Amino acid sequence: MTTEAPAPRLLYIDDDDGFARLLSRALTRMGFDVTHAPDGASGLSALDGQSFDVVALDHYMPGLSGEQTLEKIVAMPSPPPVVYVTASDETQVAVSALKSGASDYVIKDMGSGFFELLAEILRQSIESDRLRKAEKAAQIEVAAARERAELLLVEVNHRVANSLTLVVSMAHLQAAALPRGEARDAIEDFATRVYAIAQVHKRLYTSQDIRAVQLDSYLSELVRDLHRSVTSQKSITKITFDCPPLRVSIDRAISLGVILSELITNVGKYAYPDDLRGAVRVRVHCNDGKAARLEVEDDGVGIKAGASDGTGVGTQVMDALAHSLNGRLEMMKLERGTRAILHFDVVLLPAR
Repeated sequence: MTTEAPAPRLLYIDDDDGFARLLSRALTRMGFDVTHAPDGASGLSALDGQSFDVVALDHYMPGLSGEQTLEKIVAMPSPPPVVYVTASDETQVAVSALKSGASDYVIKDMGSGFFELLAEILRQSIESDRLRKAEKAAQIEVAAARERAELLLVEVNHRVANSLTLVVSMAHLQAAALPRGEARDAIEDFATRVYAIAQVHKRLYTSQDIRAVQLDSYLSELVRDLHRSVTSQKSITKITFDCPPLRVSIDRAISLGVILSELITNVGKYAYPDDLRGAVRVRVHCNDGKAARLEVEDDGVGIKAGASDGTGVGTQVMDALAHSLNGRLEMMKLERGTRAILHFDVVLLPAR
């Protein structure tokens, strides 16, 4: 069983009663439900109390002109489309009406085919208005869905950051309960790696951009916190940091943060043994927007020239993360100390 769609409701506003009767009969035969208003004020009153699918509006009327009436119609909260009806020599009036919010216009005459043309324009205006409203409703729904998703992701990052921070605290407590040795060092190293990841998630839930991380501010804060942690061992006196403003993806920021944590931790362990103390310099260079390098330099006891491989977990972690960055880690012996250089491809994201 099929149900016919209701006839589209047309409000025709025109002070010419004779022409209005002709139009009403013609368009009723073509499937419209026509209501006639003899002037602008009564037309506005009808719109205020009833629902119409489309309005056809004459230009010359006593009281409110068609232009004035159109202005008031389009200012309504959810107005129907308005087709402006003009005399044959009033093209400029039609153009002005379109600029003022009319959906279309038709030249008013009694020639053959006028009512058919008007009916077609009215139907097109109704369909265009339906599509416009559907698009607007879809855009509102998409915006609402995006907002819900972003809020959910922020909440997820918040909870992940809190959970990772809890893991770090538990690891430090566990390490403190152990005697000094490999087991304690391993747990402390694990806590440092997790902390670098937690800092990324912290930045995500406190940022308006959940897709990327401002690398310079993230690494700067990470360096400060690592300095406080390492200086508890009395080995590193100062860490300087220099990095240009860079925005990178979350995954790249995590990899760089963990590698930097490993390198600074290694300086604290091996560059300044016993009672030896010294500084660390951290620099990030971005050459041409494609290649970059992270440098960590100390003034410690140094390493053997060209030593870049190792069997420890830290070395394996750094090598794996460097590979994920399409990069490589190089260790250089200096006249005084060591310089670790991470060469990597930089994939910059545009500023918001």
